[in-house]
Amino acid sequence: MNQRALVIGEALVDVVHAADGTVTDYPGGSPANVALGLARLDRMAELAAWFGTDERGRLVRDHLEASGVQLVPGSDHAERTSTAVATLAGDGGATYTFDLTSQVPEVVLDDSIAVLHTGSIAATLPSSADAIAELCEAAREHATISYDPNARPTIMGAADQVRPRIEALVAAADVVKVSDEDVAWLYPGQDVTAAVRHWAATGPALVVLTRGGEESFAVTSAGVEVTVPSPQVAVVDTVGAGDSFMAGLLDGLWSAGLLGAGHRELLHQIDAQTTRDAMAHAARIAAIVVSRAGANPPTRRELEDTE
Repeated sequence: MNQRALVIGEALVDVVHAADGTVTDYPGGSPANVALGLARLDRMAELAAWFGTDERGRLVRDHLEASGVQLVPGSDHAERTSTAVATLAGDGGATYTFDLTSQVPEVVLDDSIAVLHTGSIAATLPSSADAIAELCEAAREHATISYDPNARPTIMGAADQVRPRIEALVAAADVVKVSDEDVAWLYPGQDVTAAVRHWAATGPALVVLTRGGEESFAVTSAGVEVTVPSPQVAVVDTVGAGDSFMAGLLDGLWSAGLLGAGHRELLHQIDAQTTRDAMAHAARIAAIVVSRAGANPPTRRELEDTE
């Protein structure tokens, strides 16, 4: 049976305001970017999202389908397509404001799913969060569960309000990727690595902390810790970098034979070298993404050609 990745969450349009004053629409949304990244790595990727049939919705659909992402039927039943206005600073960093609605279309859970990934806004909005949490729980008998909080305070609300839901999703996941900025927002004043170590003790097999262009740090449920430096590149913008890292991490674990419910015990036993290899693979993909505009992850062929 061909194994697939099922990704659940928002697909939207990033309206990017560059430092030079230009404004460009890019298809995006954290979960959609993860699905796109996996599809470009030749993985069978299916996305359950919520966007419209308007002009921006067609932009989202065309972008995803052009790279082989399969859309769950009903994903285009929203009245309008959500947007994220990204304002870029001179160093390429982005800040966001959102106009977003979210629901979850009906999905099929079976043993063809190697991994169910979710995260970011849809996983915390009242209109979709409960359904996503229920699907994560139901999918555990079939698949690895992965989660990226990808916090967006301007739409998620106060950290105190959203923290319990994020912590519940972390505890229910097998693989978690989180940025240092997200941890700092969730736990102000606390050491970020200590928070990640705590998360790894609550249920996940692997928790990976990204520190932008510096490094990534991982801790496993068995206490194995790994640090991998980020490749140094000229940054155009950081849009989609974390999502591309997430896709690369899952791809690396997939190649190592560690995804799927039947491999959960092996994932909890992951060693330092396997962890390092998956993180380095993810970091290389993220470095390519920040070197060009928008959430534009590389294909498998591009990676092979640049090795």
